Amino acid sequence: MTVTICLAGNPNAGKSTIFNALTGARQHVGNWPGKTVEKKEGRIRLDGQDIAIVDLPGTYSLSAFSAEEIITRDFILDAQPDAVVAVVDAANLERNLYLVLQLLEMHVPLVVALNMSDVAESRAIRIDRALLAERLGGVPVIPMVGSRALGLDALKAAMLQAARQRVIVPPLCLDFGAAVERELTTLQSLIEREAAPYPARWLAIKLLEADDDLLAKVSPAVAQAAREAAGRISAATGEDADTLIADARYTCIGELVRGAVSRASADTITTSDKLDRVLAHRTWGVVIFLLLMWVVFQFTANVSAPLLDWIDGVFSGPVTRWTTAVLGALGLSGTWLESLLVDGVIAGVGGVLVFVPVLFSLYFAIAVLEDSGYMARAAFVMDRFMQKLGLHGKSFLPMLVGFGCTVPAVYATRTLENPEDRKITAFLTTFMSCGARLPVYVIFGSAFFGAAAGNLVFALYAIGIGMAVLTSLLLTRLVFKGKTAAPFVIELPPYRVPQPRSVGLYIWGHTAEFLRRAGTVILAASVVIWFLLAIPVNGGQFARVSAGNSLFGTISRVIAPVFAPAGFGDWEAASSLMAGFVSKETIISAMSQIYTNASDDLPEPQPLVDDARDIAVGFGQAVVLTAQEIVNIVPRTVNIIPGIHMPEADFLHLPEDDGSDSTLETALRSAFTPLTALAFNVFVLLYVPCLAAVAAMRQEFGTRWMGLQMAYTLGVAWLGAVIVFQVGRLFGL
Repeated sequence: MTVTICLAGNPNAGKSTIFNALTGARQHVGNWPGKTVEKKEGRIRLDGQDIAIVDLPGTYSLSAFSAEEIITRDFILDAQPDAVVAVVDAANLERNLYLVLQLLEMHVPLVVALNMSDVAESRAIRIDRALLAERLGGVPVIPMVGSRALGLDALKAAMLQAARQRVIVPPLCLDFGAAVERELTTLQSLIEREAAPYPARWLAIKLLEADDDLLAKVSPAVAQAAREAAGRISAATGEDADTLIADARYTCIGELVRGAVSRASADTITTSDKLDRVLAHRTWGVVIFLLLMWVVFQFTANVSAPLLDWIDGVFSGPVTRWTTAVLGALGLSGTWLESLLVDGVIAGVGGVLVFVPVLFSLYFAIAVLEDSGYMARAAFVMDRFMQKLGLHGKSFLPMLVGFGCTVPAVYATRTLENPEDRKITAFLTTFMSCGARLPVYVIFGSAFFGAAAGNLVFALYAIGIGMAVLTSLLLTRLVFKGKTAAPFVIELPPYRVPQPRSVGLYIWGHTAEFLRRAGTVILAASVVIWFLLAIPVNGGQFARVSAGNSLFGTISRVIAPVFAPAGFGDWEAASSLMAGFVSKETIISAMSQIYTNASDDLPEPQPLVDDARDIAVGFGQAVVLTAQEIVNIVPRTVNIIPGIHMPEADFLHLPEDDGSDSTLETALRSAFTPLTALAFNVFVLLYVPCLAAVAAMRQEFGTRWMGLQMAYTLGVAWLGAVIVFQVGRLFGL
């Protein structure tokens, strides 16, 4: 029998860090049934017992004000876990205890994980753990430093004991005042007579708090009695019932910590406070944020390039050779199956897999910024800018998520209370260049701009942000005229040294998702594109027809003239953009099949030992070059300052043209110029997001808003690409 233990806690209390420490890579990430909030589960085994660990969404309370609060509360009520671990921030104990009190009211076996004890100690905060546990009714209180796995064994023992013994600590008897207690007693009796499935006093409290979700679940008689009781309380006291209940909880928290928590000085300035004077400064904070983003793009585009070229060489060389050799041994050489595997699967999926180092670099940079606590500062420093656009400061967070993937960015708009803010923000997230577009930028940047590829990537991201700004002004000034932005409140977690384990799990989780897509969606799209390229239109043999005379080429020729004013009016470019609607990674997959026909130019066979040697030597060189690019980030960053020049490192002293360009890069240079390449990338940046993102937009906001978004992005992308090309021609580029 599997024991279920869930983790609950405030945002930024370190709950996910403890979850990662408990479960490691044994995690499953999905969405809660019927919800778009992320759900994390993991499996561990303790003392011969199988345990399912559920990481509940971060929440400050158990009211029904957000999807996260409802999910957390309903899981505890309906799933009835064997134990609940309340993860609290030791440095902000008073605020975190509000959720602990609500968990005690729910009659669940509870363990308190006093996380970030090291941060509390650095702030001269002393906590009498034994006294606090006694005042909480005997609930185990375990001091922890989740980021370093300190206290993890004690937590495992405590939560296993709580789950096995299922000792439920009686809720603290809070005195809500005579008026509230009188109505609670009457309402509790009515609930007990109706045999409600929830603890009677807890349910009575929630109904007096006007919890709409629970009011809809009880009988009409109980709901009406609760509303009348709340009205009598308001008339007798002049305060709403939920305000009086919250005040009583905070009074109780004051009693809990009195004598149990001591501080050396209320005016202690922490290291985080000192850093925030610069990093969260009204002016310098924005400059530093932009500089950090530039460094991230340099890191993503240039650091990954050597490994990208190495993987491309492995796929276009040994993998292709080995595949054709096996097929030849089976007597299938020269057949349509060889074309499918070489031109379809290897050229398509392989052409996308080469970008794993690119995404690895991107996710590494994001993970470091998130784990260090800087991402919250990024949202904070951008708040004034977002307010000027007529948006809530929280709108920056979904847009930041959009740099990784548009789909969760659309869903992340649920954190915004105003429906208009949600619609506008979701509209803007599509201009935040997702990670799937990055491979397109990198391959074009490497082919046409060399070491300046990072500048191209940065420029494209900046164009996307600029277009989002213009679109926001358009929507807030014309479509949603008169809309006012609400104040922005965000918790700034303390700065921390990024933990290798957390960073590694973040990278693996997101990279694994990309690999799953490569094995499913991208593989299917590559096979479909191959079939369309294999079907002849004006006569010819299946799988032996030229791409231009195939069904795919014929359809693309009809569309291609639309792109002529942008400089890439050929059917090859048009067909790649068509394929990109499935997923933006598929653009590279399609180009690999269309611009390079692998089966027409198969690599010369050579002994297996030679292949293995070439792979090993190539990997060694790629690692050295990667280290070189990491070192060169510093001089490249300094060199953007006018009048300063630092030499860059050159470990291997390779010539500028060492023949290491990928097959696709060579093909692209014969089909594009630097100007048309830039125009093409601008179109890729701005046009309709992938099919999954479009579906998410429809699910969240309806068909009409989805259609408007698709039409707008197509128009903007076409206009942007045309402007880039025509203005470039005007200046003789």
